[in-house]
Amino acid sequence: MPRILYVTDLAYEARGRRYCDEDIFLTARLREDFDLALCNPRDAAALMDAFDAVVIRNSGPVLTHQEAYDAFRERALATGTRVYNPLSGKADMAGKQYLLDLHAARFPVIPTVDRADDLHRLPDTDRYVVKPKLGADSMGLEIVPAAEVRAHATGDVLVQPCVDFTYEVSFYFVDHDFQYALYAPHPDRRWQLEPYEPTADDLDFARRFIDWNSLDHGIQRVDACRAPGGELLLVELEDLNPYLSLDVLDDAARDAFVTAMKTSLRRFLSRV
Repeated sequence: MPRILYVTDLAYEARGRRYCDEDIFLTARLREDFDLALCNPRDAAALMDAFDAVVIRNSGPVLTHQEAYDAFRERALATGTRVYNPLSGKADMAGKQYLLDLHAARFPVIPTVDRADDLHRLPDTDRYVVKPKLGADSMGLEIVPAAEVRAHATGDVLVQPCVDFTYEVSFYFVDHDFQYALYAPHPDRRWQLEPYEPTADDLDFARRFIDWNSLDHGIQRVDACRAPGGELLLVELEDLNPYLSLDVLDDAARDAFVTAMKTSLRRFLSRV
């Protein structure tokens, strides 16, 4: 059977989520089809040569092990190691610059700038969200009043209007195939999720970003918010190690996701 090195940090404590439970479940199911070993992200570069592919899952924000991740990424690219998701992702895998680029290209994203001279491109608001370009898991995120925002817009952060959205919704894909959607009906409880039945327009919205990222293999999560005008706006495109909230799904939906992931991995391993 193919040998998989599954990268996870079972000890990482995420607010409102239990990463370890999700990876214990997924690895138990993947072992049905693959020879599999788990390792911490700090050990991946040293161990990966003994495996056919490396699967990066709930390994925590890269910021908590940046040096080890950079070493792993450099070695994987140099040796041609198969990494799932592939390291060619253009979204969160490469930082938050894509939000600026997508806004400039008139994609439906939360308006985003990084410099004080560009603040006029944002809607007028009393409050702004300021977050690091290399942030993750809300690390370093601040809400600042309009009177102070210019001092924060120094080029190394993202500045966005604080949107009074109706709810947040996430769309989950394996390769380019939609799997399920979940939403947080209460804006102040981001990780209290419920199943969401997307409309055709919702799926068109989400697929636009999946197509833009052009990853042929892997798991992606499109996070969006329902703006006051009713439209969806992209919040984040997670293409490195998206948490899947599998515990919210019923057994049939979980099984369907596992089947899709196994099929994707077999395709990935068989590519020339």
